[in-house]
Amino acid sequence: MSYSKSKLNVDISPKEIYTQLFIFSKMYSTAIEIQVTGKKIFLKMPKNEMDLDFVRSLRYSRWNTGNYRWEIPNYPGNLDKIKRYFGDRITRINEIIQLENGQDESATFVPGKDQVFLLKRKGKLNLRFLFHEELIKAIKRIPYYRWDTSKKQWTVPFTQKFEDELRQKVADLNLELIYREAEDEGVEKIQRLDTTLFTKTCPKEYIHKLEERRYSPQTIKTYTALLTEFINYFPHQDLDELTDKEVMDFSRYLVTTRNVSSSYQNQAINAIKFYFEKVKSGPRKFYHIDRPQREKILPQVCSEEEIVSIFRCTENLKHRTILMTIYSAGLRISELINLKITHIDSDRMQIRVVQSKGKKDRYTLLSQKNLKLLREYIRIYRPHEYLFEGQRSTPQKPLPYTSRSIQSFLKDSVKKAGISKNVTVHTLRHSFATHLLEHGTDLRYIQSLLGHKSSKTTEIYTHITTKGFGQIVSPLDQLNLDD
Repeated sequence: MSYSKSKLNVDISPKEIYTQLFIFSKMYSTAIEIQVTGKKIFLKMPKNEMDLDFVRSLRYSRWNTGNYRWEIPNYPGNLDKIKRYFGDRITRINEIIQLENGQDESATFVPGKDQVFLLKRKGKLNLRFLFHEELIKAIKRIPYYRWDTSKKQWTVPFTQKFEDELRQKVADLNLELIYREAEDEGVEKIQRLDTTLFTKTCPKEYIHKLEERRYSPQTIKTYTALLTEFINYFPHQDLDELTDKEVMDFSRYLVTTRNVSSSYQNQAINAIKFYFEKVKSGPRKFYHIDRPQREKILPQVCSEEEIVSIFRCTENLKHRTILMTIYSAGLRISELINLKITHIDSDRMQIRVVQSKGKKDRYTLLSQKNLKLLREYIRIYRPHEYLFEGQRSTPQKPLPYTSRSIQSFLKDSVKKAGISKNVTVHTLRHSFATHLLEHGTDLRYIQSLLGHKSSKTTEIYTHITTKGFGQIVSPLDQLNLDD
């Protein structure tokens, strides 16, 4: 039997052969990943027509362009169909389960021989399996592992790196992995980090350098926490051994795993840069990272009526004076607690804000109504140095009021006022600026009163104000819809 050259395709070039092999490998790649939630099945797979025809045959399946994956309704039988069709090509199945009333599947699941049950929940990885010496050794290499006798499970802190290491170890030992992700009711999207799990602390020289350069206590606290998180992400490497590659890996982890905000990610990069540039006196770092733009998130504000309700529901004189001072002057909470009696200038009707954000002094408004309340408050409470002092403050050792206490009683007042908004102390500052703008105050004056470095920061309030909205008519209201 003879074959023609056209059938054997022997005349094609090496480049064409490589191209066809590449396409063939992509068509029959085994990289199939499945994630299952309560209502949906998410499917990631290489593109080939045979697989696409199968997925399209599942009713209401659709392609999600943004996440590059297929979304399929989790109807009865759909997951079984997918498993049967793809078979051994499936490399990972993640099932996200809803846990209610403290229910924990890992507490009731009994693994069989050669099975490992892995549950990711609340920033931790819980593992249950029958005794296996090699796997236990691998777990004990992870910082802050813990054996829970009552639940008969191992617990380690979650990072993507730790999870990947455990998955690889389970595969190397030829064990079956049963994986679950718990999604608790009301849990925040951003994963809070349990810093008690950290084994390495921030270098003292880093803190000393921040203090030498006169960074604010809040900035020192923030930078220290961020650098501590960074060095503990690489538990088996020394800080000075970490390179730009590790910085980029950590940045991606913040975005993809922690799901942090753009401002948090930017702060983390700046904290890392400070160590290598200022502490170690290295060259200025330019990380090849797509540093994010800050999200255009409008601040929450209260109406004037809501502000009045909050004040009326704050019965304690000291508490009411604190809230009225913050609102009437547009103060940050750190500025309020650092105010001293000498900073109140009743002759010029001004409040002096000393060394605030950016190491700047400024003057802001002293309200006539607030001055009257302040005089009554000072007559009764007789503070020693700070305008608002804590319970343990003495003439020999004056102590300012704590921000946590202010946040606590404001929360109570908001609840009493029946306001459903998420009102914080900073909401009062935003409301101060918005209400000034609505009453016709020029943006330049508002910028000065708030202590904003850039006018662009102040301009955000133009997107919040409702001034003039009453004169605008929706086009729907101009349509004649009557029959």
